[in-house]
Amino acid sequence: MPVKIRLQRHGKKGKPFYWIVAADARAKRDGKYLEKLGIYNPNTNPATIEVNLDNSVQWLQNGAQPTDTARAILSYKGVLLKHHLLGGLRKGALTEEQVEEKFAAWMEEKEKAVAAKVGGLDKAKADAKAAALKAEKEVNEKRALAAAEAALPEEPEVVEGEIEVTETATEEAPAVEAAAEEVKEEAPAAEDSKEEE
Repeated sequence: MPVKIRLQRHGKKGKPFYWIVAADARAKRDGKYLEKLGIYNPNTNPATIEVNLDNSVQWLQNGAQPTDTARAILSYKGVLLKHHLLGGLRKGALTEEQVEEKFAAWMEEKEKAVAAKVGGLDKAKADAKAAALKAEKEVNEKRALAAAEAALPEEPEVVEGEIEVTETATEEAPAVEAAAEEVKEEAPAAEDSKEEE
């Protein structure tokens, strides 16, 4: 019986998620399977992938052939690397400690790469949020400025002739004040002269 490691679709329309299963190649896509090996959810960013490493490697060693998408997922999670390293162990090229050491180093590098991607996504999300907030503040300031201008009382229209009159009146005002002071000075002098007579 030829065994395939493939994806089995679940979820609702437009929001699929998949089970990674080992199934008979002749079975329907969403039909009977031999063993569920993990899940794959492409709706999240980055995609959520959970795989039972040991069972997947066991199926590969027994001759199961992964589909193209399943092969990419298994490679991403290190199943194919583990299978390759165990092949080297069977042939005597590697020891068990070397296999574990190489696989642990690879997993550590992979976790760093995934963490960097998640950090980059978080930073991009924060930058987008800050830009949206800045744009919203600018819009609010413009609205407040427009509302303040609308609330101010309208200034009366000034005709050029009125401006000249007010300027003339302001120029004449000091002259009138000076004349009033002269009159005050002359008045006491006139009173002194009346008293002398």
